[in-house]
Amino acid sequence: MKIVVIGGTGLIGSKTVAILRQGGHDVVAASPKSGINTITGEGLREALAGATVVIDLANSPSFEDKSVMEFFQTSGRNLLAAEAAAGVRHHVALSIVAIDRTDNGYFRAKVAQEKLIEASGVPYTIIRATQFMEFLGGIADSSADGNTVRLPPVLFQPIAADDVAANVADVALAAPRNSIVEIAGPERASFNEIIARYLKAVGDPREVVSDPKALYWGGRVEEHSLVPLGEARLGHVGLDEWLRRSRPGA
Repeated sequence: MKIVVIGGTGLIGSKTVAILRQGGHDVVAASPKSGINTITGEGLREALAGATVVIDLANSPSFEDKSVMEFFQTSGRNLLAAEAAAGVRHHVALSIVAIDRTDNGYFRAKVAQEKLIEASGVPYTIIRATQFMEFLGGIADSSADGNTVRLPPVLFQPIAADDVAANVADVALAAPRNSIVEIAGPERASFNEIIARYLKAVGDPREVVSDPKALYWGGRVEEHSLVPLGEARLGHVGLDEWLRRSRPGA
């Protein structure tokens, strides 16, 4: 089976490509550097010729509200039109848990992307994931106020990139659902507890406090804003195991 992975050289893309190639599939790891660009349309027709599945893992280079919206709308339209022309049988897109329950520019852009997919006519499955463990350091930095990290008092359930890639590959090889699948890490705890455990493990002395006034990427969140509300596929790698694997030489 020929599978095209848009964003195939990124964090999730490279892991997904490796899994699918190990399964014997013909996988194209697409990126602008390889001459396949969903914004300009360059190389799309050639890359998608004969493809059965397309996995969209592309991400905006800018998180500024207007830029990220333009990216996902332009990329989505170009890619889905090329898929329809090529007769692609399954479009798989990676999205984020609770994007329709949290108000920030990036999440609004992902909602717009999902709407394009649903209206495209191409059979699809959307995978909504919780935040990646690989992003914990960046989340802490974005919430830092000097030597204090202020986080809203909400639940958090991060997932390891290895588990995300395994789920993406599994969904891509299954029949399209024409619906959303949610995935999350195996542990659910308070936001401040998880970030505090991460910072302690990496030797970061900053204090983590729970602050009801704190924002998450510029938006307000409620207790269950960042976790699945219903059934979700759970990963296998917990925070402690991920930290152990992430240490140099592990």
